[in-house]
Parts: sequence; C-alpha cells; structure tokens
Amino acid sequence: MLALAVGTWLAACASAPTEAPTCPTDTEVAAKLQAYRTLQPFAESAPGMTMAGAACGARKLVAALTPALGKPVGYKVGLTTSAVQQRFGVNSPIRGVLLEEMLIADGADVPAKFGAFPFVEPDLVVEVGSSAVHEAKTPQEVLEHLRAVIPFIELPDLLVADMRKIDGPTIAANNVGARLGVLGTPIAARTDAPFADALQKMTVRATDADGKVLSTAPGAAILGHPLNAVIWLAADLKKDGITLKPGDLISLGAFGNLPAVAGQSVRVNYEGLPGNPTLQVRFR
Repeated sequence: MLALAVGTWLAACASAPTEAPTCPTDTEVAAKLQAYRTLQPFAESAPGMTMAGAACGARKLVAALTPALGKPVGYKVGLTTSAVQQRFGVNSPIRGVLLEEMLIADGADVPAKFGAFPFVEPDLVVEVGSSAVHEAKTPQEVLEHLRAVIPFIELPDLLVADMRKIDGPTIAANNVGARLGVLGTPIAARTDAPFADALQKMTVRATDADGKVLSTAPGAAILGHPLNAVIWLAADLKKDGITLKPGDLISLGAFGNLPAVAGQSVRVNYEGLPGNPTLQVRFR
C-alpha cells in the first residue's frame, strides 16, 4: 500500500502551495516513503535545513504515509529534556503526527526489526476531551480538558544511520521517528491535585520477562511534569493555526530509551498511578 501511495501523493503535490525554503523536494520525500516501506535508513537531510523547512518536509511525509497508515489521530512530543535538546541543537521540544495504523494493542508481538533503526521508549498518552485545553496553564488545568491517561510504549525509528548527522531539523522533517506504539488500558482523567501529583511523582519502570530492570524514570523526567508536554504542544499548534479536538491523542515523551531485542518482552509499570497500571510488548 505504501508503494501505491507514492504515485497518488506525488500527483497531489502538483497543486501544493509554495514551499518553505529548504523544504525537502517531492523526489526526496518519495525516496523517504520507499525507505520507510522497506525499513531502510533515510538519506541525510540537505545541509542548512531550517525548522520551517523541516516542518514543510514533515507535512509532506505525513501526507505520503496517510494512504497506507490511515488518518492522523494525534501528535507526539519529542526532545522533552534539556539534555537531548542541547544534543540536537534546539531549545524546545518538537512535534510529530501519529497515524491510526501506527497504534497497536497491549501485549502485541512485534518484529524486533520493525524499523530501520528501531528502539523502545516507555511513554504516556493522553486523550483530549476539550479544545479548551489550549487555555490550560498548569498540569492540573490540563486535566480538566482530558478524557484519559493511557499507558504507552512507543516504538520509534531513528531512520537515519549516522547519529553524528542528526539534528533537530532532521528529526522534525522525519516526523520525529513515528513508527509504532503500544496502547494500554485508559485511565479516566481526574481533576484533583493528588492525581496531578501522582503523574509527576510516579516511577515509570521497564523490565524484561524475568523482572530485570531495564530503565527507571520519574514522571517529572518529561519537562518537570508530563502534562507540561500538553501545554507546550497546545501552544506550538496554536502558532500554526491548529486546534486540538476531542479524541486527539498526545504522546507525551520518553521515560527511557531501550533497544528492541528479538526474543525479549518489555513490560512498563507506572508505579504510583491508580492501580499501578502495566502494559507490555514482545519482540520476535
């Protein structure tokens, strides 16, 4: 289906509006689409790509992926710590788009080679309940406009072979490496202070099938409070004239970074959230 999408997407690009400077060409994006389909690394971005050019390229890539991977269902927030922002030469998080076929169920059995350079990130998703989330200024105010908090294991793809050649614009142009993600059981969002505190103070722990700890991080690892990612995203989308709507999903960021290992199961536990929820993914 991705191969069939190339021709459809290129035809649609003929009437596209004027592109931002340094935006990847249609030919370059078509090559990315083919690489994505065959689990191959993307070619390096042209030198000097700006964030505006990267955003243009990301829109093209998402449009190219949509015929095969379904409609957009939300967003992912990446680079949510100052250390990784500094590493990739940016001063804020960046965003990508989630497509419906990227999301799979708890307990899924996934090839370890699910991408060109696959890895595993304990994460958390929220479901938007109201567009008024754009007015929220604090994590507790965000909760007033959410339907649910959902355990999530993101399965992103580095996509570029040489880490030394990756910067913020490259990551943004590549849709922040969105590939797959495992959704757990939704937890109804509560608006009380203890629930907001639990999200910040929880321990997100990843273990293997034998209980060996693979990674551990506090809720505060994402921007001081994971719901600060929603505040940032809402403001960033608003600048581009985009409004979050009920039902939109938001992947808040990584609580760790693990390799995908064939034969291994990864279980993520959210210690301190109501019921200490867990979910897992298996790699073959």
